[in-house]
Amino acid sequence: MRLDKYLKVSRLVKRRTVANEACDSARVTVNGKAAKASYDVKIGDEITIAFGQKAVTVRVLEIKETTKKAEAVGMYEVISESDA
Repeated sequence: MRLDKYLKVSRLVKRRTVANEACDSARVTVNGKAAKASYDVKIGDEITIAFGQKAVTVRVLEIKETTKKAEAVGMYEVISESDA
């Protein structure tokens, strides 16, 4: 699954276009490297997203094409949250 779609389906980012823009401006890294929106997400990947002054790192546990809001949290585990 594409990185931008994963971020949207897992509800880490509200809209896919916002996820796309975050990837284009190098605010999203996968396993420590800047990732494009077309990156193919795999189980076990560590994704770090910079939201302004805040950074969130999550580990991918599951990949689903669609999910309900209550089940979306099960797609990843939060490794760290920091205020930069």
